[in-house]
Amino acid sequence: MALLILGILLFAGIHLIPSLAPGVKSAWHGKLGEGGYKGSFALLLLTSIVLMVAGWKSANPFTLYMPISQLRQPGIALVMIAIGLLVVGSRNSRIRQGVRHPQLTGVLIWALAHLVMNGDSRSVVLFSGMAIWSFVEIRAISKREGRWEKADVPSIGSEVITAIITVVLVAGLVFGHPYFAGIPVIY
Repeated sequence: MALLILGILLFAGIHLIPSLAPGVKSAWHGKLGEGGYKGSFALLLLTSIVLMVAGWKSANPFTLYMPISQLRQPGIALVMIAIGLLVVGSRNSRIRQGVRHPQLTGVLIWALAHLVMNGDSRSVVLFSGMAIWSFVEIRAISKREGRWEKADVPSIGSEVITAIITVVLVAGLVFGHPYFAGIPVIY
């Protein structure tokens, strides 16, 4: 479990530096330059993900609470919405008229949905950690950026492409979930 916790802390810490410690980011950027900053950021991010995956796989989970079985289907629906928000985070969409930080909101919904569906210790550590990080990040970025400048409304064609990307991504994650998480989505 220690590797999982270390991975979450590293992941959150790296992401929170630009918002909560801009001086650290400036010094880091000044010392290494643009390429060095981005490269070291990516390397630390990759390390955090490896730590989380290794920590997840090596953890000996125990039950903290029993999920309510009737909430499984709504939980899966929330995960699909979260994936859609993750896609919107890298594309222009009408959703951006109502959601200021779609990627981070998607992570928050994804994490909360998984907490509803999973009551084991490693799930609670991972998904609580990611939920807390995304909530803090949303608040910090909103404070740093100030007034919300809403994106332009894209064409219907762009929205259709966003929906197709989301469907393909959901299908890929449903198929791959047993391999990277060890748990099938559909059973």
